[in-house]
Amino acid sequence: MIEGYCIDCGALHRTSEDQATVWLCVAPDAAEQLDLHRRLGIGAQAIESSLDPDEVARIEVKPDHLFLIWKRPESFDGRAFNVSSFGVVLSEKRLVVICASNSLLSGLEHDAQMTGPLDVLMALLAESVHHYLGHLRVVKQIAREIQQQFTRAMDNQQLAQMYNLSESLVYYVNAIQSNGAVLTLLRNHGQRQGFSDGQLAALNDLIVENEQSFQQARIHAKVFANLIESHGNLANNSTNRALRKLTLINVVFLPLNLIASIGGMSEFSMMTSGVPWWMSFPVLIACMGLVGAGMVLVLRRMA
Repeated sequence: MIEGYCIDCGALHRTSEDQATVWLCVAPDAAEQLDLHRRLGIGAQAIESSLDPDEVARIEVKPDHLFLIWKRPESFDGRAFNVSSFGVVLSEKRLVVICASNSLLSGLEHDAQMTGPLDVLMALLAESVHHYLGHLRVVKQIAREIQQQFTRAMDNQQLAQMYNLSESLVYYVNAIQSNGAVLTLLRNHGQRQGFSDGQLAALNDLIVENEQSFQQARIHAKVFANLIESHGNLANNSTNRALRKLTLINVVFLPLNLIASIGGMSEFSMMTSGVPWWMSFPVLIACMGLVGAGMVLVLRRMA
């Protein structure tokens, strides 16, 4: 799908492709890719890179245009935070956005501060950086909830969520870091190409906000790594305590089993033949109790 937009009164408005200065190409098929190459000169490699969710963020400066790959966060699905890629081809009079989902320009249509394709690109990148910050706030809340659950047993679903979030944060850190490199290169390119002071200031603000997102993502990733390690240590500690208790019980009952075995033989009846059974067996049981109590006292002092 290919949609055309124009900038009127500082905002984006749908228009025909002939009058469009901003193009949104959502998962273009073979015919649409051929049309993009014929009308706008966009190569197949650029389109393929823009639609690849695992593509690394980068920027390529061409003589007549700028090609940019940007990593953006996807909507939270309740299990993990995912990232995807989209491509941007920026020339002096035209901006072409190539992506796999139709959700990039929806939040920019009412922005009243855009005057040209570069401003649309700046607003698009700013929306993505703010999206990262919003997701990181959600991650922080989830981390607090998981920390509160450490006082009681966690089921497999909660453990799976913790592992998924930890993996997501690794991808977030990598994506935000690569986006920061793209912003820095874009600012350097703008200084050489004569971007306005307002646009350079906006790029500097984006670099600062992206760095803040990067630092927060690193902190949250470290927190989840520590949580996973702590959970493993707690599980090992609980297992060791249970094994210790079972070992103590086994040590206490080993001599008792020996005495009970001897008492159950015919030799014990022979040795106590001159003593009534109602006296010999209670004495045997009393001796077993004394031996057990003595073992408990010795083990407590050793512990």
